[in-house]
Amino acid sequence: MSGLITVKDFEDRAASIIPKEAFDYYQSGADEEQTRQLNRSSYGRLRIRPRMLRNVANRDMKVKVLGEEFSMPIGIAPTAFQKMAHPEGEVANAQAAANRKVLFTLSTLSNSSVEEVADGAPKSPKWFQLYIYKERKLTEKLVQRVKKAGFKALVVTVDSPLFGKRRADIRNRFTLPPGLTAANFEGVQATLQGQSGSGLNEYGEQQLDPSLVWDDIKWLIKFSKLPVLVKGVLTKEDAEIAVSKGVSGIWVSNHGGRQLDSAPATIEALPEIVAAVGDRTTIIVDGGVRNGKDVFKALALGAHMVMIGRPALWGLAVDGQKGVEQVLDILREELDTTMALAGCQKVSDITRLHVLHEEYYTNFSVRQTETLMELQSKERKGWLKGIF
Repeated sequence: MSGLITVKDFEDRAASIIPKEAFDYYQSGADEEQTRQLNRSSYGRLRIRPRMLRNVANRDMKVKVLGEEFSMPIGIAPTAFQKMAHPEGEVANAQAAANRKVLFTLSTLSNSSVEEVADGAPKSPKWFQLYIYKERKLTEKLVQRVKKAGFKALVVTVDSPLFGKRRADIRNRFTLPPGLTAANFEGVQATLQGQSGSGLNEYGEQQLDPSLVWDDIKWLIKFSKLPVLVKGVLTKEDAEIAVSKGVSGIWVSNHGGRQLDSAPATIEALPEIVAAVGDRTTIIVDGGVRNGKDVFKALALGAHMVMIGRPALWGLAVDGQKGVEQVLDILREELDTTMALAGCQKVSDITRLHVLHEEYYTNFSVRQTETLMELQSKERKGWLKGIF
């Protein structure tokens, strides 16, 4: 894997390996893909404010989330149908996470079943991404299997009353390649090989439940007796409702720009959610993360854990488990370097004062000076402590 020194290098190599229909499925966003593009470009509009002479000779990236310790605040987000990228699919991805002691989240729409992943990566700290289906018995049965397999938490996707219009999938008439199935369900394969448009959209129309309400989250918490996080929250209003229902965490996500186009980038939505509920619950964020500086910025704005989706797929495509491990190693080294150069020994040293929007520098004004002074005042009063 010589010459692969950035996540972008892995993406470029993966594009030459993965069949076009599958690559388009992984890469595409909804409609004009404005939100997918914002996920990346919005990170570029944030500036890091480094502090000097802070003794950064020894650095520690370990964090605790929901009572479990991880080697760094970077984890793997759920992505569907990973065997399109590599024959070992989700099992290889989960084993890479286990070897690097980071969090792995399995998608409901996986090519490897919950049991296969549990058996193939027994030491991996694992969460499970869940859709609540129209047939509650189907959801209940799946949750019982997830618990039996040793998954530690449920991540409920709440931004999908139906699937967004992903034009590449429609043009490609996307279906699963022969021999691959949605392994957690019997009979789904036939639906995913629909005869018109995208088989995935047909599946969504049949199985997803647009009548879901917040009380369904309360039902899941009570029924599952597992920590439940809600994934797909982009507003402080929904974050406050979620906390009132008893969730264990808010996962700030726009589904990789694959649902509502023109929704904000996740890094844009993160600060208002942190301000509303960040002192009461765990905050996770994904979307557009491609380097260690992105991770640092998300942590500075209040995230407890930063998740990658597509980058893990690119590593998987290039060299299976070893490729995912190398992607994680790249991100770890980049975050470590960023922390050192910004004056942070440990993750809890990263605060809101470390990141400002570019407008602070390009359109400097008295008001912007006041904003920085307000942040500094809060830090002196102890209101801007480390994240954990």
